[in-house]
Amino acid sequence: MASTDFTATGGGITADRRGTAMDNAHAGDIHGALGTIRHGATAPLGLSAKFKTLLAIIGPGLIVMVGDNDAGAFATYGQAGQNYGTALLWTLLLLVPVLYVNQEMVLRLGAVTGVGHARLILERFGRFWGTFSVIDLFLLNALTLVTEFIGITLAAGYLGLPKIPSVILAGLVIMAAASTGSFRRFERIAVALCGASLLLVPVYVMAHPAASEVARGFLVPSLPEGPGGMGTLMLLVIGVVGTTVAPWQLFFQQSYVIDKRITPRFIAYEKADLWIGILVVIIGAAAMMGFTAAAFAGTGAAGNFTDSAGIAHGLEAYAGRAAGALFAVALLDACVIGAFAVSLSTAYAIGDVLSLNHSLHRGLRQAKGFYAVYAGLISAAATVVLIPGSPLGLLTEGVQALAGVLLPSASVFLLLLCNDRQILGPWVNGRATNLFTSLVVGVLVTLSVILTAAVLFPGIGVAQILMIMGGCGATGAAATAYALARRRRSAAEPVDRTGRDDWRTPPTAEIGRPVLSTTRRLGMAVLRLYLTVATVLVIVKIVQMALGH
Repeated sequence: MASTDFTATGGGITADRRGTAMDNAHAGDIHGALGTIRHGATAPLGLSAKFKTLLAIIGPGLIVMVGDNDAGAFATYGQAGQNYGTALLWTLLLLVPVLYVNQEMVLRLGAVTGVGHARLILERFGRFWGTFSVIDLFLLNALTLVTEFIGITLAAGYLGLPKIPSVILAGLVIMAAASTGSFRRFERIAVALCGASLLLVPVYVMAHPAASEVARGFLVPSLPEGPGGMGTLMLLVIGVVGTTVAPWQLFFQQSYVIDKRITPRFIAYEKADLWIGILVVIIGAAAMMGFTAAAFAGTGAAGNFTDSAGIAHGLEAYAGRAAGALFAVALLDACVIGAFAVSLSTAYAIGDVLSLNHSLHRGLRQAKGFYAVYAGLISAAATVVLIPGSPLGLLTEGVQALAGVLLPSASVFLLLLCNDRQILGPWVNGRATNLFTSLVVGVLVTLSVILTAAVLFPGIGVAQILMIMGGCGATGAAATAYALARRRRSAAEPVDRTGRDDWRTPPTAEIGRPVLSTTRRLGMAVLRLYLTVATVLVIVKIVQMALGH
């Protein structure tokens, strides 16, 4: 893949301080998969130079988005299409703001601060929350990796490949791709795999679902009757939205933006990269819902979803062996990308907090701890999948439940950090961004509570779900009213955004820890209590299920 090296004309960055960064490999030229930007280059002028800049920047947003279209997403979208046809395509439009708002904030944090997400939480909110963020990320990511290898076994099984060699080979490829000491080499592999995710488009063409039904599914929201009743349908709708936002995404993109050496001057290009990733995700998700709806409509399998391998066999029966094989290859590709991103998010976070060398620009000898964490997670997940009798289905369910429990803390801290003027200065959220983001965070917290309740009480119905939604809505409305009243009393100074392209976060040792108001301390205490109780209850429930009670 040819790269385009260029140096934009004009003055250099005058305030490229990364005083809080933990690895000096995070400063220098941007070596992207599709181009290079020299250190000190200004934002380019002219259409051609801007296009070359975008090519060089493409990577973080694309990888984090496509990485989330992983084994779990394949199962969720496939279940929606197989059980409800095209009727739930409209839910994909709900994904766009949810996908964008969280990732836009973390890319800003990464470019401006030069510090990973876990390190920022540790230094701004104390040891408890910093330690909690790393431990829960480690455990959740380890379980998520197991689901990626489950997807690899399903794809390999359909393609007629032996299970054990396939898992071992996939694990070695995932480890080797990130361990060469070349950031550019890794990103070229990852971007190529992201391109391969579009194999879902020809599968869609082969299945040729009715265009009128697809359009109606997108434009006309509906809640159709289906297997399990309305309660099951609502949980699936929540799953479609919830599967797009996971805590690892926040940690991965912030650290990857730093490792790619993206500075505030190129935030606009990184936002464009994020939109490209969102477009690819929506195309893939819509294709899966569309071709599973076409393949299973009118068959005995409709409404009886099993797993992604069942989708491949259904496609083969409907559209031929090539369609099933392409779907299996796309599933394999998605699992590898997901494994890349999930493992790296953990290795980045641990390296950031423990002050280890943690950069893809470094080789094995220069960053032993970083690569040990990365390889250890991959090896452990592959081993679990290969152990006979492992409760793989239970692990998959556990991932979704724990992700739902832990998501509120990640979203709340993200919003707090992006309103911290000592951290982001002229890059802090504006009022409109805060209002919209608060709404999204409120929705995500509500989804978290519902998913947690669904694991603890499998028989939960529509009435209980609506009751939870109403309670969360009332709480959110009260909190919003209080915040607005407090804002009127405080009359905060407007944000001066002049010169922000050259503004960088000073070392956190110089600015100290923020002073928390009584209200904020109370809110964080409530959050800590919720996380503790919900996590314990979910783990107990999973253990009970594993023991067969």
